[in-house]
Amino acid sequence: MALTVDAAICVFTVWFAFFLRLGNFVALSDNALWAAVASIALAIPIFIVSGLYRAIFRYSGWPALLAVVRAVAIYGLFYSTIFTAISLPDVPRTVGLIQPILLLLFVGGSRVLARFWLGGHYNTILKHASRPKVLIYGAGSTGRELATAMTNSPEMQVIGFLDDDPSLHRRLLNGLPVHNPADLAPLARKWNVAHVLLAMPNISRNRRNEILVSLSEHQISVRTLPSLIDLAQGRVTVSDVRELEVDDLLGRDPVTPDAALLGELVANRVVLVTGAGGSIGSELCRQIIRMSPKKLLLVDQSEYALYAIHQELERKCAANQIPVVPLLASVTDAKRMQKIMKTLRPETVYHAAAYKHVPLVEHNPGEGIRNNVFGTLHTAQAAAASGVQNFVLISTDKAVRPTNLMGASKRLAEMVLQALADAGAPTTFSMVRFGNVLGSSGSVVPKFRQQIREGGPITLTHPEITRYFMTVPEAAQLVIQAGAMAEGGDVFVLDMGQPVRIFDLARKMVELSGLTLRDEAHPDGDVEIKITGLRPGEKLYEELLIGDNPRPTSHERILKAQEAFTSWGELEPKLQILKRLTAENDVSAIQRRVQELVPEYVSNGEIVDWIHTGEIAVE
Repeated sequence: MALTVDAAICVFTVWFAFFLRLGNFVALSDNALWAAVASIALAIPIFIVSGLYRAIFRYSGWPALLAVVRAVAIYGLFYSTIFTAISLPDVPRTVGLIQPILLLLFVGGSRVLARFWLGGHYNTILKHASRPKVLIYGAGSTGRELATAMTNSPEMQVIGFLDDDPSLHRRLLNGLPVHNPADLAPLARKWNVAHVLLAMPNISRNRRNEILVSLSEHQISVRTLPSLIDLAQGRVTVSDVRELEVDDLLGRDPVTPDAALLGELVANRVVLVTGAGGSIGSELCRQIIRMSPKKLLLVDQSEYALYAIHQELERKCAANQIPVVPLLASVTDAKRMQKIMKTLRPETVYHAAAYKHVPLVEHNPGEGIRNNVFGTLHTAQAAAASGVQNFVLISTDKAVRPTNLMGASKRLAEMVLQALADAGAPTTFSMVRFGNVLGSSGSVVPKFRQQIREGGPITLTHPEITRYFMTVPEAAQLVIQAGAMAEGGDVFVLDMGQPVRIFDLARKMVELSGLTLRDEAHPDGDVEIKITGLRPGEKLYEELLIGDNPRPTSHERILKAQEAFTSWGELEPKLQILKRLTAENDVSAIQRRVQELVPEYVSNGEIVDWIHTGEIAVE
């Protein structure tokens, strides 16, 4: 269609050029006809090569018009050479100059007309469609770029900006008004605003929280953009807009890693990660691969999890050719772990393999102890026997004064490493203790989000339950950095800021989804929070330290705990008894033995044996 129109324009502009030169209309015959044929023969191939027909006219703008100018300029050079410099009888020389100018005006005008006609028709359809109306919070470059990207979006209609800068208020930006955030309530009522898009990726965490608190009062769904690091890879698009992640609600700024500490135990070394397919293990692998290890060994007993992280890392390592070796193995298999260590000779080991879900370990105590305690013991002994230089255990805040068997098993795993280090093991053993990890397989946020989508209720075990939170990258970076500071038997903890009340987190997620909380004061609300009662072994509050007076380290946000432990000579025979009880799956005896080994462990739940009687038998 466009090609036919351009051919017609070529003929018309030749005829019109004759009229402008001679002052009367002439028939296109003889050499005048050849002038029209030459125009088509030159213009169409040049326009094709210049890419004029690859543009979508509805979205064509200055780049498309500049392409027309370049193409017609090349055409004019050839056409004027033939009909002005050389000339043909009965064809005035000025036609060779006038016609290219007319062709530029008419071809360019046809593109402009097509853009406005097609674009206007399309925009009319969009305006009549019931698109949700949105405001963009942030009139900076990111906000402007997002508004431009959403101009023809069938998903949302941008009706303006919100910005804290008073000098921008009541002004137009890209044809859209900039409003004071304080005016959001009347704007929302007037325009029926469905979403606010937070387009301020470089603000501090505290400022983001202040904005989110102010927006939560208006029952408007809030969405956000990725961080500046994510945006640095390319232009902002509509697909970058996402739901608020829990780390957007984190009450502190992420801990900044120390680059020197990150690379010390990893760069140009053979590194092994157990539990490599899990939430923390997989993020550890992603962080490690960025620091150019000599080789990365992945250990996991889940075939699918191991396959998934191996495929991901293989793609990332295609350019730098770092060997990534997947190893199907259970850390409870002492011979398998010894074989792996002696054959592949890792220099640094990060031990992330563990059963970490509190209720599941309460219901499967023997397997919890076997994996978390003896899996750690077998892996640590294999590491020491094969000359591993550094061994770092990923622990948990639930190991502090534990009220459940999972926490007690992780504290016992810490004590195993402390005892081995005290006994003079050649490997530098250390452990890193942190709180709940956002985005991990056990995180409450994906569960809450799904419950909100389904209309509720949100299930919460207790209205006062409180937790520390950190992001997955923070957790992985902490593990790597702490290992670099270890001297032997160290227990590292992170200064994680203020703990978060889970009830407040759930309420904020409801409000920032544009919904209201249903309670006694608001019986017509959208989503209810239902209290289900504490699960077996669950604590209201988590701690990071058993003792007092933690010592500072070279990293301002990482502390070194001073924790008592049992010597290896005293601990080892007791572990052998526990191992026998675990093999026999004697649930009550396992619990008593663990309480002897971990004096701080006081169970507040029920240890359950699902096996012996074929029904739940509570010990």
